[in-house]
Amino acid sequence: MTHKISSPVLTLEHRRVNRRKFLKWAGSISISAMSAPSLWIPKPLKAVEGNPYPLIHVNKDRELSLSFYNRHTGESLRKCVFWAEGNYNKEGLKEINHLFRDHRTQSVHAIDQDLLHLLHKIQEKLDTLEPFHLISGYRSPKSNKMLNARSRGVAKHSQHVYGKAADVYVPGRTLKQVQMVAKSLRRGGVGRYSQFVHVDTGRVRYWSAI
Repeated sequence: MTHKISSPVLTLEHRRVNRRKFLKWAGSISISAMSAPSLWIPKPLKAVEGNPYPLIHVNKDRELSLSFYNRHTGESLRKCVFWAEGNYNKEGLKEINHLFRDHRTQSVHAIDQDLLHLLHKIQEKLDTLEPFHLISGYRSPKSNKMLNARSRGVAKHSQHVYGKAADVYVPGRTLKQVQMVAKSLRRGGVGRYSQFVHVDTGRVRYWSAI
C-alpha cells in the first residue's frame, strides 16, 4: 500500500517570511556583483584609433638620421638628421618634407614623425646604411584620386595623403627582407609589391600584391 504525502500548507505569514528571505538573499547577490563586476560582466574593450602599439621610444641623447634617394626627381638626402639633443631638428624635417613632396603637383606636406622613426628602426634592423629609394612619399588628394581611378591597388583614403606612408626599397636587401623586418615591428601597415614595400603608421595590417 502506498501512502500519499501531502504538501504542507503555507500560511500567509510563512509566505511573507519566505519572501523577505528571498529578497534579502537576492539583494546580497546584487551587492556582491556590484563589488566585483569583473567576475560577472566583463567590460567590453574600447576601440582604439590608430596603433595599439606605442611609438618606438627614442633615447633623447641619440642623434637620428636618414638617407633617401627620390626615384622621380633624382634628389638625394645623405644622413639628414631629424632628431638631435632630445628634440626634432626643424631644418632636417623641412628637407625631408621637400624630398617627400608630390612630384606631380609639387605639393609639400609635413611627413609624420612616427614614420621617420619607423624607417630608422627598419634601417637598423636591416643593418645597412644604404639610402631608402623613395618611390612614393606624400601624395596630394588630386594625385591620389587620379591614381585610384587607374588602379585598384591605390586606396581611396591612402595614408600617403596624410604624409604617413612611404613606398621604398633598399639597395642590397630584398623586398622580402624589408617586408619581414617592417612586419616584425608591428607599427602600422606593410604591403609588398613587385618593386617596393609600402610602410605606413596607420592601423596594423599586412598584405601582398605579388
